Amino acid sequence: MNPYELGEVLLINKPLHWTSFDAVRKIRNLVRIKKVGHAGTLDPLATGLLIICTGKFTKRINEFMAAEKEYTGTFTLGAITPTYDLESEPENFLDYSKISEAQIQDAKKSFMGEILQTPPIHSAIKKDGKRAYELARQGKEVKLDPRKITIKEFEIVNIEMPVVSFRVVCTTGTYIRSLANDFGASLGCGAYLGKLCRTRIGEFSINQSMMMEEAEVDIKEKLQRSL
Repeated sequence: MNPYELGEVLLINKPLHWTSFDAVRKIRNLVRIKKVGHAGTLDPLATGLLIICTGKFTKRINEFMAAEKEYTGTFTLGAITPTYDLESEPENFLDYSKISEAQIQDAKKSFMGEILQTPPIHSAIKKDGKRAYELARQGKEVKLDPRKITIKEFEIVNIEMPVVSFRVVCTTGTYIRSLANDFGASLGCGAYLGKLCRTRIGEFSINQSMMMEEAEVDIKEKLQRSL
């Protein structure tokens, strides 16, 4: 019997520019079964840990999605983008030269703990039966309601203006793109998400993950052994 029908949890380091569904489709083709899903979307410009479940283990997807997440990445100060990341071009450039490291460290305090966060309009959240990003791309006005999230840890790791490196531990439903945009607004100079990597989901770490090429070899060998 195909071992992937019984159920497997695959920890994949999602490649840059791949959608989460690209990764699922690749795994689905490799394991040769239809029942394959992921536990939490990563944007195409994000890398890092993507949990992919097969067969009977797809029942665990909601469990993994509810787990806390850890991310590392960079904010770029001095501009904003419509998508809050580099999926769109920076605009509304503002002077950031007078922003001090102390101001940056101080700004993070208002984002700690339970806060209300408005998701990006360029997101997959449904509004009036359609994905918000579809409406946004059509030039329609999109208004999304703020949501309660919790940022458990927010560390400024390095500052090389205008790039601020960070590490965040947060609850499910947190948009790091929104955090970047809101962080820039609090400093008065704007900011967008430059890089993002998901380093942990619950008890699973990126150090346990496989690159897609490794997963391909591993899956083929496992299927061969099951014959």
